[in-house]
Amino acid sequence: MNIFSYDSKFSQIMIKLSFSSWLNVLWMLCSLPIFTIGASTTALYSVTLKIADDAETNVTKQFFQAFKENFAQATRLWLILLAVGAVLGTDAYIVTHLRSASTGAPAVFWTLNLALLIAAAIVYVVLLIYVFPLIARFENNDKAMIKNALLIGFHYLFCTISVAAIHFAMFFAVVAIFTPLVIFGEGLCALLSSLLMINVFHLVAGTPEEAEE
Repeated sequence: MNIFSYDSKFSQIMIKLSFSSWLNVLWMLCSLPIFTIGASTTALYSVTLKIADDAETNVTKQFFQAFKENFAQATRLWLILLAVGAVLGTDAYIVTHLRSASTGAPAVFWTLNLALLIAAAIVYVVLLIYVFPLIARFENNDKAMIKNALLIGFHYLFCTISVAAIHFAMFFAVVAIFTPLVIFGEGLCALLSSLLMINVFHLVAGTPEEAEE
């Protein structure tokens, strides 16, 4: 088979890379107001999960449709997570400085506090990884979304660690190796993450048809 034919693996990879680049542009534009990052990320995963599931989709149309449909819930949860992140970041800054300025028993106390903050940060990252893909894939209330994000995140640790590694690798590559890779950015991260997550979602909810039932 000619590698440049539409059905060849090479062509399919190139098509998906072009999709991820365009989706990254849409994601960045729709995330500019900051408070819309949750809705934008949900819309991004709505498309990439369909691509990962080999479902036909109009990328641009599906993105904005998912953005509109999930705006309220995604924005609500994003603002909550943003506030929690700000609290964790502020606490980490204060505790780190108090620990470095302390000796003896106080230093031990602040070290324990720092360990607790690290544990809380891990939980926070797991929530960030899964909550928006779950909103994109399933319908549920806010409490259930948070609960399921944590249950899935800690049960399927390989997937969770892999998704975190994908985002870290992209960040490192853009900052330290080749800045123009930012054109793929979150779009490619979401696509690669979706290739992993779709298997997990099928395991916890069956096929898309079974999930709808």
